[in-house]
Amino acid sequence: MSEIRDPEIDEARFKARIFAAAAFVLFAFGLIGVRLLHLQVWKHDELMTQAEANRIAVVPIVPNRGLILDRNGVVLANNYSAYTLEITPGKAGPLEPLIDRLAAVVDIQPRDRRRFKRLLEESKSVGSLPIRTKLSDEEVARFTAQRFRFPGVDIRARLFRNYPLGETGSHVLGYIGRINPAEKERIDESESAANYRGTEYIGKLGIEQSYEAELDGITGVEEVETSAAGRPVRRLRSTPATPGNTVVLSIDIRLQALVERLFGERRGALVALDPRNGEVLAFVSKPTFDPNLFVDGIDHESWKDLNESIDKPLLNRALRGTYPPGSTFKPFMAMAALNSGKRAPSTVIFDGGSFVFGGHTFRSHGDHGLGPVDMTRSIVKSSNVYYYTLANEMGVDLMHAQLEPFGFGRRTGIDLEGEVTGLLPSTEWKKRAYRKPEQQKWYAGETISLGIGQGYNNFTMLQLASAMSTIVSGGQRFQPRIAREVLDVVTQERRVLSSDALPPLPLKPEHVELISRALYSVTQEGTSVRSFAGAPYKSGGKTGTAQAVGVKQNEKYNAAKLEEHQRDHSLYVAFAPVEAPSIALAVIVENSGFGSEAAAPITRRVFDYVLAGVLPSEEDIRLTQQGKSGAPVGKPRPVDAVPLVATPVPSVLVAAQAQRPR
Repeated sequence: MSEIRDPEIDEARFKARIFAAAAFVLFAFGLIGVRLLHLQVWKHDELMTQAEANRIAVVPIVPNRGLILDRNGVVLANNYSAYTLEITPGKAGPLEPLIDRLAAVVDIQPRDRRRFKRLLEESKSVGSLPIRTKLSDEEVARFTAQRFRFPGVDIRARLFRNYPLGETGSHVLGYIGRINPAEKERIDESESAANYRGTEYIGKLGIEQSYEAELDGITGVEEVETSAAGRPVRRLRSTPATPGNTVVLSIDIRLQALVERLFGERRGALVALDPRNGEVLAFVSKPTFDPNLFVDGIDHESWKDLNESIDKPLLNRALRGTYPPGSTFKPFMAMAALNSGKRAPSTVIFDGGSFVFGGHTFRSHGDHGLGPVDMTRSIVKSSNVYYYTLANEMGVDLMHAQLEPFGFGRRTGIDLEGEVTGLLPSTEWKKRAYRKPEQQKWYAGETISLGIGQGYNNFTMLQLASAMSTIVSGGQRFQPRIAREVLDVVTQERRVLSSDALPPLPLKPEHVELISRALYSVTQEGTSVRSFAGAPYKSGGKTGTAQAVGVKQNEKYNAAKLEEHQRDHSLYVAFAPVEAPSIALAVIVENSGFGSEAAAPITRRVFDYVLAGVLPSEEDIRLTQQGKSGAPVGKPRPVDAVPLVATPVPSVLVAAQAQRPR
């Protein structure tokens, strides 16, 4: 029996379904309308900005880094442009297979892979990272032809720093290197954070670090319209980058190169200043290193060689190396005695070859006595006994009070970062330096060796050179400065960076005259007479020999029984010309014996260059490197006769030389 259906009920059900469907459709369209309203009205500005960002890429324009020149206009640091192959990790997919495929097209060495991996670990940005730098034109062409196979990989032209003279002056110049995480954090917190967009490099050490703000320039911005694939279509507008300024140094790079040659394979430092204004003429630390190694990220082998070398080539000995001054300290002790009234110039001390104090015997070189010695003779003949007795009479605190104003035991304020203070001891210093009460006590016997520049005394060559400048200039003091002026490459205006004059020391002219005359006599009848024989100018100086390791009481020093790194240091402080000093210097040759044998001959060649305008012959350079003193034996050459040897940039790597107007 078939069911009888009620048409009215069926019609009601149908209408209900129609109404529900219509309501759902209306509700759905309502949601769409509300969403459209939300997107088109309420979120219009924000989404428009995002759309423009997808269509327009804002690309930073890295500025040319400023040049560094020496006082005569010789280029010490410049830039060149070369192609780099870069990977954007976020767009590239699995990296190892990609790099393997790239290696079939472009030469990629294991060191390139290691560097890329390190950069990937250190980088917090989503930008591109270089896998290969300095591509040749042939490699660029090969990759370009197969570019479609490598998503997220592109070729860019980047600027690279170049140091044309290689190792010459490397400790002065410093180098640039990749920004490490600590530097990145510091930059992000600074006001100049925006200026480092697009660059991964920053100055490290030397002038590159100290004058980073001048050399870095101002980053520009370029707006580029891009395709859906992210390829640039056309440039919309740009704000050009402002190149970094040119920094001109007071350094004479020819003099710098000469001194570095004179050291040969020996370690040491030399600082030469102009006592009239505090300008640094030479700032040498040996051994040197090639700053070009760091520009593109130093490889593991080179870093290991530099970092683990017993010679410590990365140590700036002129700025951070501290040494006992030895007998070069005696002229300053004499001036301290005169200023404090502890000794008159005519006071005579009998030098019998040794001085006994508290049961200990303090000896002179070779145990030879000099007999009656006044102040002038004590400097000329380098009497130890004279200064043993003087130190005992003065005491450590009076010595500290008299010598600290000369710059010993404190930073000179030179325009390089990383300077150390050295150590000029006092009773207060010892209380701060040690914890145990018995160690904090100052013993009278510790004072004796201070008089001849031993004991706790430790200074840099920069401090010694600055102190010598102060004496020979009659007490006038300057804050040493290496940068001489800054040239604005946009306006061409020159900004002179004069050294800051410090309050002068109240030195009596007759005392300055006595010390200067005694130092001159050192070159005529004293310990450096051989080195300055026949010099066409008058100079003054003082040799010094400083212990690298202690010698047991009553045991004689014997260099032949010691390892090379344990032998005495050779020092010399000097100035010239005597009548009107225009150069004062301090030099140390590590583990090379007496000051007259190694340090004084180097000074003679420096003064010949600065005052007589000549370079030593190759034979004289060879003899100086061997530590043989004496007057020149070869025919000297004019200063300009030997050109500086530049390290060329291979032409195949250069896309455009980034020189700027001077």
